[in-house]
Amino acid sequence: MVFVQTSSSRPYHLLVFGASGFTGQFVVEEVARVAAEGPAGNLRWAVAGRSKQKLEKVLEQAAGVLGKPELRSEVDIIVADVGEPDSLEAMCKQAVIVLNCVGPYRFYGEPVVKACVENGAHHIDISGEPQFLEGMQLNYNSQAADKGVYIIGSCGFDSIPADMGVIYTRDQFKGTLTAVESFLTVSAGSEGGCIHDGTWQSAIYGFADSQKLQSLRRKFNHKPLPVVGSKLRRRGTLFYSNDIQQYTVPFMGSDPSVVKRSQRFLVEEHQATPVQYGAYAGIGGIGSIIKLMFAGMMFWFLVKFSFGRNLLIKYPEFFSFGLFSKAGPTRKQMEASSFQFAFYGEGYTEGQDPSQGKPNSKIRTLVQGPGRSNSPQRVRIAMPKKGGVYTPAAAFAKTTLIDRLNKHGIQFSVI
Repeated sequence: MVFVQTSSSRPYHLLVFGASGFTGQFVVEEVARVAAEGPAGNLRWAVAGRSKQKLEKVLEQAAGVLGKPELRSEVDIIVADVGEPDSLEAMCKQAVIVLNCVGPYRFYGEPVVKACVENGAHHIDISGEPQFLEGMQLNYNSQAADKGVYIIGSCGFDSIPADMGVIYTRDQFKGTLTAVESFLTVSAGSEGGCIHDGTWQSAIYGFADSQKLQSLRRKFNHKPLPVVGSKLRRRGTLFYSNDIQQYTVPFMGSDPSVVKRSQRFLVEEHQATPVQYGAYAGIGGIGSIIKLMFAGMMFWFLVKFSFGRNLLIKYPEFFSFGLFSKAGPTRKQMEASSFQFAFYGEGYTEGQDPSQGKPNSKIRTLVQGPGRSNSPQRVRIAMPKKGGVYTPAAAFAKTTLIDRLNKHGIQFSVI
């Protein structure tokens, strides 16, 4: 079980590492908003990173945004650097949970995971990088289990909405759910919008190292998950979805791999019926298709070569037609933007044999919320009995996380 008690030697319930980064700033503000909902009504927390001066500015900005001047003096600052193992060790010894916001995780994530496992701190990250996430499972699952430490990855936009959305859809379905397709749509609002280039960099390195990911997966020696009911149909690379009234492409993020890992865990540990999953994203109309084609061709060509990757990293705005930016979205853009995941599930009603005939029942659910960052919420402790490296659904399927998210702006509903 997870222990959240602090002590004189481990004084913080939560420590935000990488707090001075783009995402870290918003995570700090969200933690400050919900601190009163922590254990005993008082979440004891701190911020950490390489520069004390930058961390002071983060707290100053959060204090101004939230109207909480006390943050400047009440929230402690810890200086730690991924390049200095001793500093990470000292940091991890002081926290019950480390919320790691330092990316790209393929370069900076593992030292933090290693320090957490070795020093007894639970670790949560917001990575959307399958190679990192699955590599941590391969390399640290046994050690984390022995230490009673929980390492939970992809607890941000990648992949809480998708992973918990599938769980929510399964739980709301009256019968045996066997397949789900999700369709992501994003609204930028009147202010327009863009995505911080940290996500762009992760995509660049992810595509460049795709062969390494395949090699890593072979090391698990997993057997294919059983297919229950009708096999989920394979969609084309580009198709028009009547459901969301947009042209649609396969979702290129970590959601499919995270959901599959969750389903494998639920099958192996709880003998659950596996849910097949397909993930797609709406891209709009004809104009968006033309932009995507040009950007895609440039990306696929350049990402194969080191000079090309350097160009992509140096000029994200140019090569993504403004979708990605080094500065990231402004606060107004984030406040005006929103996302929606529509889940279309099918399966068999109670008493119906999934091995006989086609699915005879359907369900549609939505997960929607604002474009701003959200930190993980406190949940009822009903997690896996032993430590290890987990996906969100593997860790939180039997907790109150969805209820908590519903209270904090991320809405789960049946349509």
